[in-house]
Amino acid sequence: MADWLAALDRRAELRAKAGLTRTLRPRAAGDSVVDLAGNDYLGLATHPEVTAAAARALSAYGLGATGSRLVRGSTDLHHALEDALAGWLGVDRALVFSSGYLANLAAVRGLVQPRTLLVSDAHNHASLIDGCRISGAQTVVTPHADVDAVAAALAAAPGRPAVVVTESVFSVDGDLAPLARLHAVARRHGALLLVDDAHGLGVTGPAGAGGVAAAGLAGEPDVVVTATLSKALGGAGGVVAGPAEFVRHLVETGRTFIFDTAPPPAVAAGVLAAVRLARAGDDLRAELAARVALAVDRLGAAGLAVSAPDGAVVSVTAPGPEAATAWAADCRDRGVAVGCFRPPSTPDSRSRLRLTVSAGVPRADFIRALDVIVECAPVLRAPQSRTEVGS
Repeated sequence: MADWLAALDRRAELRAKAGLTRTLRPRAAGDSVVDLAGNDYLGLATHPEVTAAAARALSAYGLGATGSRLVRGSTDLHHALEDALAGWLGVDRALVFSSGYLANLAAVRGLVQPRTLLVSDAHNHASLIDGCRISGAQTVVTPHADVDAVAAALAAAPGRPAVVVTESVFSVDGDLAPLARLHAVARRHGALLLVDDAHGLGVTGPAGAGGVAAAGLAGEPDVVVTATLSKALGGAGGVVAGPAEFVRHLVETGRTFIFDTAPPPAVAAGVLAAVRLARAGDDLRAELAARVALAVDRLGAAGLAVSAPDGAVVSVTAPGPEAATAWAADCRDRGVAVGCFRPPSTPDSRSRLRLTVSAGVPRADFIRALDVIVECAPVLRAPQSRTEVGS
């Protein structure tokens, strides 16, 4: 009976030798670490209007939603949040889920019908990949941001229903998908376009409405948008937004909606307040863009291989998984939290630090954090052996 546990130990040993061990590291409230690893892009997670709205709802409704959305979990706050998100994104309707992961699973599965072909970008997030797998539909994975490859995949399946699946701002390197060109190709072949705007919502587009709005595709009848509420909005949950008919379809058939407990009302209230702040937050987005440019310039000038992102994700290449692990650990020892991405979390087998820039970090702390990253870089000094790792 213990053989299966021994097998798990052996697999853990192999991961450790490859520098792929992962550990949980709790943090205390109000710790002094400069956070370039979290996703609170606009600094709204601790905004007083957001926390006050959540506190009022917590007092009024209690801790949990007490049921699924179709039983007792829908409150007026959930519906108000969905109306606000739909208006911001310029779509008919929006539907809130308890996580962005579940929203993506529902969206992909909901768009699949018999004989559907899914055309998925090679750099898509794990939730989109899992959505494609769980759907059971044939999936063609195309090279990253390659519109010609997408067109060829669609042309090879004439007459079949198809969905082009992509992120807007990609979560690994922060680059923006060619959404307008992808939409044109999809429409030419009668396909739908599904866009995960998790890293674009609140950061790009008019009034922060995301990459889809920035591409001029808001409200198009053949476009479905998903996003998480845990990044620029500083909360938790996910959303699927698009035509009213599709949202109705998810309410009636979406398993990750029907059989999941609703997000807590306090979270819905806090996110609703964050939506209002984000829509009016052009000054925050300007500061965010300035910090991204500063990070690219500072790290590039130090000889590091750094991405030129379209959002607030800055990717810095590491020599390998062990070096990335040591780099992140050394930064943490000096009070700076950074993301550490290694295979299999990276689609190209390349290890890197991922910096998620936040307008909520004091500017002086942000500049100091950049200096720490440069000083700890393994390409500038011999890396030290570490056992603790990041994401």
